[in-house]
Amino acid sequence: MATTVVLGGGVGGLVTARELRKKLGREHRVVLVDKEARHIFWPSLLWLQVGLRRPEAIVKDLAPLESKGIEVIKGEVEAIDPQQKTVRVGGQELQADYLVVSLGAQLAPEELPGLSDAGHNLYDLEGATAIRDARTSFTSGRLVVLVSRMPFKCPAAPYEAAMLLEHDLKKRKVRRNVSVAVYTPEVGPMAVAGPTVSAGVRSMVEGRDIEYYPQHQVTSVDGSTGTLSFADDTEAHFDFLVYIPPHIAPPVVRDAGLTGESGWVQVDRNTMETSFPDVYAIGDVTGIPLSMGLPLPKAGVFAHGEGVAVAQTIASKITGRGEPKTFDGNGGCFIEIGGGKAGFGKGDFYAEPAPTIKLHQPSRYRHLTKVLFEKYWMWKWF
Repeated sequence: MATTVVLGGGVGGLVTARELRKKLGREHRVVLVDKEARHIFWPSLLWLQVGLRRPEAIVKDLAPLESKGIEVIKGEVEAIDPQQKTVRVGGQELQADYLVVSLGAQLAPEELPGLSDAGHNLYDLEGATAIRDARTSFTSGRLVVLVSRMPFKCPAAPYEAAMLLEHDLKKRKVRRNVSVAVYTPEVGPMAVAGPTVSAGVRSMVEGRDIEYYPQHQVTSVDGSTGTLSFADDTEAHFDFLVYIPPHIAPPVVRDAGLTGESGWVQVDRNTMETSFPDVYAIGDVTGIPLSMGLPLPKAGVFAHGEGVAVAQTIASKITGRGEPKTFDGNGGCFIEIGGGKAGFGKGDFYAEPAPTIKLHQPSRYRHLTKVLFEKYWMWKWF
């Protein structure tokens, strides 16, 4: 009997556990650990913020996975020993033969003093719900979407958020009284996808009369005056702030000695194996450098692909059947612009000497495809 312990019930962890369970006989244990034992379909937070989804519609309890032969443990991961492949959860020690770390990027708004009190965190369920509720009473002033630090997950999300909020202002017939702006330390939107895609996304944003300020690294936030201060000694005013907080690797992962100079877990970019044999890391917790100098984006589509590959590799090791699978760096994402339309970018991020990404222009068809994908995801994996 072999035991595989998967840490984290997000996209990567869920896919890994389900794929392993399909490939292994029931004599082999598959254990999924998550601190809240719930899965949030994160892409739909963008729709939640403008009242197009309810929280309960995009959250699933992980407990029913027990009926599919996956042991679900609810609890905080307190310690990881990658050498021994042991994990401590709620005082209980789990011994693994194979360990998959999919704990994601920890959101750390506290790393920028004043940020939490000044605005709303787009990247968590409570924050997106707060945006939904607060936006209805916001009828005039300046709405700012702020990217506080690099890297951050889902490179398109800040721009989608700004365009969806802008469309919501139009629907509420207050757009003429509100200016909308995006501030980010990036050199351009989704720069890792190349200059053509970056320019295309910027055109979508600015075409909706949304101000765009790249290369603006925020250094402090004053909610009492509605002031953002930047590293270049400039300032900006806001009346309504939607922010993407700093991201860090979870402390338990850092304490385990799994992170490298980048601050994220170093892995073989094809096998997703760490420097410790039979210990893998997938998804947002990893830092995978690309040849053009930027890291592979942190996005659910990559966590999904990595999870499929790792599950196949582990299953082949356990059963002696089939071949190990590698992750090929391919992925794509929708870009919601409001009004029932979405664009789509897709390509090979491992291509040399730079990623080869194609941007498909917004259409109602692509928006509908994203809606159907949301429904399919909730049905397939649960």
